[in-house]
Amino acid sequence: MQLKPYWLETRTAFSGGQKGDLPPRASVVVIGGGFTGLSATRTLARRGIDVVLLEAGEVASAASGRNGGHCNNGSATDLLGLANSLGAEEARRYYQMYDDAVDFVETTVREEQIDCDFVRNGKIKLAAKPGHVEGMKRSAEYMAREVEPDLVFLEGADLQAEVRSDKFHAGMVMPKGAQMHMGRYGLGLAEAAARHGASIYEHTPVTSLKRLQGGRHAVGTARGTIEAEAVLICTGPSLQGPFGWLRRRTIPMGSFIVATEPLTEEQVAASMPGRRNCVTSRHIGNYFRLTGDNRMIFGGRARFALSDPASDAKAGEILQKSLAEHFPALADVPIAYTWGGVLDMTPDRLPRAGEHDGLFYAVGMSGHGVQFSNLIGDRMARTVAGETGVNPLEGKAFNAIPGHLGPPWFLPFVGMWYRFLDWRS
Repeated sequence: MQLKPYWLETRTAFSGGQKGDLPPRASVVVIGGGFTGLSATRTLARRGIDVVLLEAGEVASAASGRNGGHCNNGSATDLLGLANSLGAEEARRYYQMYDDAVDFVETTVREEQIDCDFVRNGKIKLAAKPGHVEGMKRSAEYMAREVEPDLVFLEGADLQAEVRSDKFHAGMVMPKGAQMHMGRYGLGLAEAAARHGASIYEHTPVTSLKRLQGGRHAVGTARGTIEAEAVLICTGPSLQGPFGWLRRRTIPMGSFIVATEPLTEEQVAASMPGRRNCVTSRHIGNYFRLTGDNRMIFGGRARFALSDPASDAKAGEILQKSLAEHFPALADVPIAYTWGGVLDMTPDRLPRAGEHDGLFYAVGMSGHGVQFSNLIGDRMARTVAGETGVNPLEGKAFNAIPGHLGPPWFLPFVGMWYRFLDWRS
């Protein structure tokens, strides 16, 4: 077993990165080389804008290369709950944004001819407890009426035909969801941006940000300082660097994943014959899917801690046990890869994008970033380029989280609360 992400270990290295010192100036500097920043950079470069992307590590190697491989429609919050908090019309608008986001990824894959096993095979949300079934039925009826006319509710033999496990009591299929190889997609997105004229600098963490006279910005790094007319920050949880304003508004949350050795066709038939993306209904639940080479990718918030080698190893043991409990037919399948990642969560689990103190930003993907990061990266690039009315999140309040000044000291208490909610439901 390797303590490495499957997506990153099974892609080639990005060969289009720039070497040497930074140029003295650019029209736009994008900070962060995940899907959000790469999508924005591609859009800007396609418009002929002089854009430089700065990435602290390797492109698409943080949350973008350390997730469960789902590209699902639907927001992180249940639509019915979202309607209760925001109103039905606003909830439908958010849902449509995530539909548009999956479409945007598919279009990008096609336009740039990215070899990443993209397939629209749908998502199943699974009722993990008998007490969740009635609530899921109500949610399914509401969603089918409002936003998902092709939604299918499954029980009994129909559910078993999709997922062979006695741990689930019902499910609802949302057919618009997709999946792909995250590492190869991220690599393809970076190569596309560079091909269109962007300058991408890996291993270039930003150390300072200074606003200059005339509205320009000085972006400092160990490879020099670059001046830009505009800066777009796409750093996810912003754990390092001069991003304190964003850090106080997002919660870094660890999520952990294992990937098995390739399954036999018999093992696939005995576990996941439907081959869809699956998520469970618990607050501390699991998400899983099969890869193109028949590995089971099985993840969840196995620990309320940030990712590091020790946490990843402990979480991997928990997930391996949970995988065997959910799918006894896979109990003896070796685990090939174990890894963790850090996602940026907002308190309402809705993303944020806008402008603060002359700096543009797009953060807070809250576990649904694979699809939405690509769309909002494009929309914020268009905003930076001078278009108006294209940011779907413009004007949404983004308040600091009380008591949160940086390190997430409260994560164990969040875990205790979620475990209580799962016990009670």
